[in-house]
Amino acid sequence: MVNSWEPGTQYNIGDEVEFQGFRYKIIQPHFSQSDWTPNVTPALWGREYGSAPSQPQPQQNYGSQEQRPWDKHDQTTVEFGQDEKEKNWYDLDPERRKQLEIGGGLLAGAALLGGGFLAYKKHKENEEEKKALAWGLQNWVTDAQRRTQEFHQNGPRGPATWVLTQGTQIPQGAFEAGQEKDGTPLYAARTFFEGGVHPGKLSPNFKKGAIIGYDGDEIEVEQYEILVANPQGVRWAPVSDKFNIQSLGGARPVEGGREADGTPLFIVQAPYKDGTHPGKTSESLQGADITYGGKEKIVNHYNVLVYA
Repeated sequence: MVNSWEPGTQYNIGDEVEFQGFRYKIIQPHFSQSDWTPNVTPALWGREYGSAPSQPQPQQNYGSQEQRPWDKHDQTTVEFGQDEKEKNWYDLDPERRKQLEIGGGLLAGAALLGGGFLAYKKHKENEEEKKALAWGLQNWVTDAQRRTQEFHQNGPRGPATWVLTQGTQIPQGAFEAGQEKDGTPLYAARTFFEGGVHPGKLSPNFKKGAIIGYDGDEIEVEQYEILVANPQGVRWAPVSDKFNIQSLGGARPVEGGREADGTPLFIVQAPYKDGTHPGKTSESLQGADITYGGKEKIVNHYNVLVYA
C-alpha cells in the first residue's frame, strides 16, 4: 500500500507516495514542506507514467499549477527517441514537426509554458517560436529527471553529473565552483531558458534558487540542475580573453549547456569584486560571462573547468 504524501516528512530514495489520486516516486531525498507538493516539484518527484487517479479529478487549468504539466507527455500518441529529442525543433523535418504537434508530442512543453515555467524572458508572439520552446523545455525537464533518478539510485556515472533540484536544496557532493567575498560557497548550476540550457551559479543564501545571466541581466530560477563532481576528476585551466578550445592544450572542457542555436557553453569561474563567481563561456563570447549586482559581466582572465 502506498501512503499519501504529507508535509513535514523525510522522504528518501525508494519512497513512493500518492497525491491527488496519482502515484509519485522520489527523485531527490528531501524533507517535505507544504508548498512543495509532488504535482509542482519535478526536481523532487516523478509521476509514475500510466498511473491513473483512483477517483475522478476536477478539470484543472494549466495556469493554476494545480496539474503537473510536465507529465502531459505520457498522453502522447506519437513516439520519439533520444536522438530526436536532442535535435533543435527547427532541425526536424516539417512533416515530422506536424506529426509531433498533432500527436501530442508537445503536450508537456506547452503545458509547462502555460503553467508559467520560466523558460523565456520576453513574450513570444510567433507561434512557431513557442513550439520550439515547448519542445526544448520538455526534453530538458524529462532528461534532467532521468539523470537525477539514475544518480540517486546508482551513483555518478562519471566525474561530472548534473542533478535536478529546486530552491536551495543542495545535494551532497555539489561542486564548489567559487566563493562570495565573505567565503560563502558558490556552486555551478544550469537551467533551460530562451531555447538553450544556460550555466550560472547558486548560493545557499540566494532567495529563490539559482541565477543565470541572459541578455545583460541576472535571471533568478527555482528549477535547475546543479553540478555534482569528483574534485579529483576535474580541474581548472587558466584562459585569457576570448575562449578558444585549442588554448586548453588538449584538455576537454566540461560542457555546461548550449545556446539555442546549439553552440556549446562551458563552465568557468572568474574573479570579481573580491569573490570568485561561476559562469559560462563559449567560442562566441568575448570572455567569461558571469553575473553580479543584477547584471551580466564579461571578465577577461578566468578559469575553464576541464576533465583531469
